[in-house]
Amino acid sequence: MNLRVMPERLRSWFARRPAWFVDLLLALFVTVMQVQSVSKHGAVLPEPIARPVSDFGYAGFGLVVVSGLAIAVRRRWPIAVFAVTGVTSLVYFGLGFPDRMACLGLFVALYTLAAYGDGRRSLLIAGAGTAVLAVGWLVAGADIQPVEAVGWVFLRIGASVISITLGESVRSRRVIAADAQRRAELAERAREEETRARVDAERLRIAREVHDTVAHAIAIINVQASVTAHVLDKRPAQARDALRAIEQTSSRALHEMRAVLGVLREDGREPSPGLDQLHELAEKGRAAGLDISIEQTSATSPLPSAVNSAAYRIVQESITNVIRHVGPTRVSVTIEAASDTLHIRVTDEGVRDSALVAVGAGGPPSSGRGIIGMRERCQLLGGDLHATARPDGGFEVIARLPLAPVAARQ
Repeated sequence: MNLRVMPERLRSWFARRPAWFVDLLLALFVTVMQVQSVSKHGAVLPEPIARPVSDFGYAGFGLVVVSGLAIAVRRRWPIAVFAVTGVTSLVYFGLGFPDRMACLGLFVALYTLAAYGDGRRSLLIAGAGTAVLAVGWLVAGADIQPVEAVGWVFLRIGASVISITLGESVRSRRVIAADAQRRAELAERAREEETRARVDAERLRIAREVHDTVAHAIAIINVQASVTAHVLDKRPAQARDALRAIEQTSSRALHEMRAVLGVLREDGREPSPGLDQLHELAEKGRAAGLDISIEQTSATSPLPSAVNSAAYRIVQESITNVIRHVGPTRVSVTIEAASDTLHIRVTDEGVRDSALVAVGAGGPPSSGRGIIGMRERCQLLGGDLHATARPDGGFEVIARLPLAPVAARQ
């Protein structure tokens, strides 16, 4: 087996790991840390004279094991896990067992309750539970010896408050990120609807142009053709006049049709976007929660219109994919214009909040028409495009567009 492939496979496996697997590892780690800490003697800070954890049939070990293993289901039942760890903590310190790291599972449960709860209700439960625990700890430590060791009780209370604060901070950031992603999806949906509306309006405009330009000429040609067929044998002179009228009418119709098609191709009402509008595109991305930086080197001569428009569309689609599949993150856009080639590189740092990974965000935009459409634009101009996930997270799009026409290079 190739050893070089193993780290990549392990990295890929851990990226797809289920949430329960992480919680199971955390529960085992907390359990080991609690058991190991309470079984040791001596501490840097003044420590109360405590009952050995081996008393009452090793009840102290049993309590810290229960509170540690309960962390394995912390996301599924956060309130129940907090209740179990809180009760075991009260019983543990009520029996006079040593402090050390016996409350590590409780702190994780408080953090989980605040981070994965529903906001106000979870905070009320966590706050009320911490108040009850504080009273119980203070009562259990009323006759603690030496007196200086009462600091351990206040350390427990302070660590519980800090755990709740950290959890609420993470929950707030997750809500903000989810809201930003929802706004980005709504903006994308609105943009698609606006595009469809413009397409429908353009179809109607084309239909009107074609009707106004061609319909009248075709009607005249039809009438003249009928007259020619009727009088061709009896009155050749009149038939000749009708054919001349058909020739003139069709010539005018062709001229007007060329004019209509020229207007549609040039589309003077709204010019095709180019790289000079990148900063406007960046502002739209920032409004959706992205941190976009642009580095652009100007070409010595104006870019061909096809290359300019294709480059803008590639950057636009890349940013759209980040908004849709990743959410708020940092995006870097680099555009370098060489003597005969335009290089485009768009990278993102991937999902910043682990909560978004749990709900399935952060996958590479490998499906759909976006990347296929960008690659087709490049190939039509004789260039190429590579889109792939980065080893350290995120996604990368690299495009190369020749500045010379395809025919000129063949």
